[in-house]
Amino acid sequence: MTGWIELLLAALAMTNLALLGSSRLRLGIRIVAVQGVALGLLPLVADERIAGLRVALLAVGTIVLKGIVFPRLLSRARRQANVRREKEPLIGFTASMLAGAAAFGFSLWLASRLPLPETGRSELIVPVALFTILCGLLLIVTRRIALNHVLGYLTFENGVYAFGIALALREPLVVELGVLLDVFVAVFVMGIAIFHISREFDSIDTDELQSLRDWDR
Repeated sequence: MTGWIELLLAALAMTNLALLGSSRLRLGIRIVAVQGVALGLLPLVADERIAGLRVALLAVGTIVLKGIVFPRLLSRARRQANVRREKEPLIGFTASMLAGAAAFGFSLWLASRLPLPETGRSELIVPVALFTILCGLLLIVTRRIALNHVLGYLTFENGVYAFGIALALREPLVVELGVLLDVFVAVFVMGIAIFHISREFDSIDTDELQSLRDWDR
């Protein structure tokens, strides 16, 4: 199983860099979907000692929500908002990828100094999880389009999910599915908000939304 987990972690790290370097929202949504599938498969190969029906249900639920449902909701929001790409991020796409590479190095350094319990799983899970969290934060901070902020939020949550897989051994299934449900509600609400913003205004650029002022009556 070690080879499979290393492959999934490598795919997760590469998707993070691809998100930072992509301007097209449609491609970003597909990348997040790939992340969801990889995270869904991760519990199945992370530790043979906890394999069973509970883990299988978690994997299926994760793949369905993160790999299918969330991307469909975001794709629908993108079509309704009629936006295709991020044109002028606060940090350019090349610079974002360089910042991502630096974040990966920092994650490796930080993970090597954290007092983590011995779980018998891959040593790359924690640094890749931290790297995913940092990439999600970077997307939220540096992107202007509201839909990219949702992608950043999902990426951040994917990192938290991977971190939980790295450390938790026998957490209750109801807690895991509860987290997925919370994320589902958040993405659903964000999609509705983006739709209403795009219907009322000509743009979902958050910089333009900040220029709005209340009128005195």
